[in-house]
Parts: sequence; C-alpha cells; structure tokens
Amino acid sequence: MIRGLSHAAISTGDLERALAFYVGLLGFQKVDEFGWPEGTDAADQLTGLNNSAARCAVLKCGPVMMEIFEFTSPDAKEADPARPLHDRGIAHLGLDVVDIDGEYQRLKAAGVPFINEPMWAGEGVRAAYGRDPDGNIIELQEISPR
Repeated sequence: MIRGLSHAAISTGDLERALAFYVGLLGFQKVDEFGWPEGTDAADQLTGLNNSAARCAVLKCGPVMMEIFEFTSPDAKEADPARPLHDRGIAHLGLDVVDIDGEYQRLKAAGVPFINEPMWAGEGVRAAYGRDPDGNIIELQEISPR
C-alpha cells in the first residue's frame, strides 16, 4: 500500500551551488549527506549505472524531504537550463509560501530568473514559476482567499 510521497530527488552538476540555492537562498534545512565511491556494487545495482560515484545531500522543507545528487561517475549529459515545462521529466518543484510577493521580490533580487510574476492561477491560488541554478523549475505557491 502506498502511503504517500517520501521525497523528491534532483541531479546537479554542482552540489555546492545547488546547496547555496536550496539551503542558503530558499531556507531548506540540510539534514544528512552521504555518497559512495566508484565501484560500489550495491549502488550500481540500485541505480542501474556502471561504476557510479556520487555525493548526495538530504534536505527538509516543512514536512517534505528532497535529495540532491551530484554524480562524479559516469559522465552525465548536460541538462538544458531552459528546458520547457512541457518536456518529459519532472515538471517542477512546488514550494508553499507565505507572502508570495515578498518571496518573489527577494528571490528575483538574488538573481533567480522567473518566468512570470505572481499571478492568480486558480481560485485562491497565486503562483510564480522560476528556475534553480540547473534550470529546474520551482513554483512559488500561496494559497489564500481572493
């Protein structure tokens, strides 16, 4: 029986840059870090890769956990930092915020590129889409009455 979503995971080419964004700028809490050296059979079997090596940080934001992986082996294909939202893969990470206008201004001033300014996206929902340093889309979402 599936009880719920345990965590989301993303891959980055620069773990320190990703942590500066998610922990330093967005305020996630780093709760763990782990990794494995190249040639770890169990990791290769689990990931379906050959001679994999990686570092991973486990983050927490409210009740949600997220993992950020930096693979040092095998070589990875570069991601398109402008990947359109409709391309296959994870579409976006939704972040529940209070004061979407303030968060939007704070993040925009810090250099986060946004697709749109905060707007009404449905009854009682305001949202804005931006991108992390790897081009992954993050959604700021504030749920409140109109």
